[in-house]
Amino acid sequence: MRHFLAIAALLLATQVHALTADEVKGITIGETDSRIEALAKAMATPDDKTAAFLQAMSEDAVKVAGGKVLMVKDDTALDPVTNAEQALPADAEDVINNNRMRGEIDSALAALKLFSKDDTMRAAAVKQLQSDADESKLPLIEKALAAEQNPAIKDQLGMVRAAALLNSADKTKRLEAAKLLATSVQANTKTMLLARLAREPDSETKAALGNALRQVESTLAWGDKLGALFSGISLGSILLLVALGLAITYGLMGVINMAHGELMMIGAYATYVVQGLFQKYLPGAFDWYLLAAVPVAFLAAALMGAALERTVIRFLYGRPLETLLATWGISLMLMQLVRSIFGAQNVGVENPSWMSGGVQVLGNLSLPFNRLVIIGFALFVLATVSWLISKTRLGLFVRGVTQNRPIASCMGVNTARIDTYAFALGSGIAGLAGCALSQVGNVGPDLGQGYIVDAFMVVVLGGVGQLAGTVYAALGLGILNKFLEGLTGAVLAKIAVLVFIIIFIQKRPQGIFAMKGRSAEA
Repeated sequence: MRHFLAIAALLLATQVHALTADEVKGITIGETDSRIEALAKAMATPDDKTAAFLQAMSEDAVKVAGGKVLMVKDDTALDPVTNAEQALPADAEDVINNNRMRGEIDSALAALKLFSKDDTMRAAAVKQLQSDADESKLPLIEKALAAEQNPAIKDQLGMVRAAALLNSADKTKRLEAAKLLATSVQANTKTMLLARLAREPDSETKAALGNALRQVESTLAWGDKLGALFSGISLGSILLLVALGLAITYGLMGVINMAHGELMMIGAYATYVVQGLFQKYLPGAFDWYLLAAVPVAFLAAALMGAALERTVIRFLYGRPLETLLATWGISLMLMQLVRSIFGAQNVGVENPSWMSGGVQVLGNLSLPFNRLVIIGFALFVLATVSWLISKTRLGLFVRGVTQNRPIASCMGVNTARIDTYAFALGSGIAGLAGCALSQVGNVGPDLGQGYIVDAFMVVVLGGVGQLAGTVYAALGLGILNKFLEGLTGAVLAKIAVLVFIIIFIQKRPQGIFAMKGRSAEA
């Protein structure tokens, strides 16, 4: 029997009496109300046989023959009370459980799992009980609360106890529940309080419930605001990754590269290829494929960028319209190339296990690990690029060529080579952005089209050639966009952000940070 005894060890501390034949019949035979009443009676003092029997009920592995109840698995029948094997009668009929009965059985099983030694199982049981706790389960909940050692689970279990007290016939218990639930950070607490408030006859209790409801709504409102802030920072970090490469190719070099989004796409597909190689040749190390994909994505996009600069773009410096048209054509060619190799459909890129899940801060605020990792990755890339541009020999040459190409050439700088290096660097950063985007969205031939306009807006708003301005603009636009989405919706928020940028550029054409020195005078 696969699951009949799976929960047998969970209730050693709670055994009071053995499951009786009358309880078994009461749970399986009769009207739903009487069956639920019998289930509540059995749950008051459950034992391991109760758990095994309810598990069998949940799996539709219980039959009735001649008034006798049997648990059945693979043509083997067991008596729920004695666990003795029985002959399975040919006329045995299945026990039918409607949705209401199934909900009660699932809730009872969750209550039994409160005594598991596994923290994850207990936490899942508490979460399931939050929405359907009632006074009949109160003795079991209080017993589990007294035995619980994990502080986080203990707090959540306290909220489940309060939810069970909320529907009590005792006014004192309802008042206690209102006081406890006022401190809750769970989103479903508001629903429970509203439901109880609608049918509460006592004025004193009604006032206490109303006060608790206001406190919960205030907490949830803060959760919504913090959630919008986190979403804005998350979007801003993605815009920052996308715009950093463009800040070099457009901001420092003056190249309007409409293929920048397709260089991101190349980085995302490079991540997909590395994932496939790990799945085929290194399945045991799959969780680390993303670390290998980061340099691969950078190199793939950087090499493509260097090839574009050497074959096309170097002939178009100082000719912005021709550069725009040429790179737009290149972007169409790259998209078609990817369609020919990988197909037109999106491909799946999985998160490593260490990027799955998240941190539950409030009942309505969860911080996904993949978003947190991308925020940290964006800051790391920003710090690396800043150090590269300001502290290294390559960065010195890039700044020199940007500010005054003829003088840099007279000083012995190979300006053509520096152009290639700088464009490859910007393209490689676009590849890193594609690698990061593969962890939060779909990877397809059109991946870059959704970000290229936003990336240009970030660079222009921040100030051409200014990395600091790129950071401020990316985070500012991300946060502004998410807060406006909560007020106006996604479409109107996008329009409002665009109007804001247009007005800002009209008033301050140089962006947030103006370029200084000879380059500003050129």
